[in-house]
Amino acid sequence: MIKIGEGLSCSSKSDVSGELVYVRTIEDVINLFDSAAGKICIVDDAGITTLSPILSELTGTICTTGSAGSHLAIVSREFGLPCIMATEFLTEDVSSLNGKNAKIIHEGDDKGILYLNE
Repeated sequence: MIKIGEGLSCSSKSDVSGELVYVRTIEDVINLFDSAAGKICIVDDAGITTLSPILSELTGTICTTGSAGSHLAIVSREFGLPCIMATEFLTEDVSSLNGKNAKIIHEGDDKGILYLNE
């Protein structure tokens, strides 16, 4: 496994794997309506509400901003989804992670690490 990012673990302490999808628009969410199962969504907006229709199908959520009190962190907790907030990626092009298989691992009290499964 190759470490690709880390941040604040704000939800379920479960370790999960899934396909990464970088969600930037409402159209990205609409395209996931029939295929969200097993996906880990990456978003930039901690206050995002557009993931709501697919949250129950997702494996996890990753956000480049926010904290434990952000909307996405709260909703992820309600759905029991592993969630990493304020994620710092080790790549400059987050969109290059689309379609890659990754694993969210909880470490310590509040640290979440994202690894590529290879």
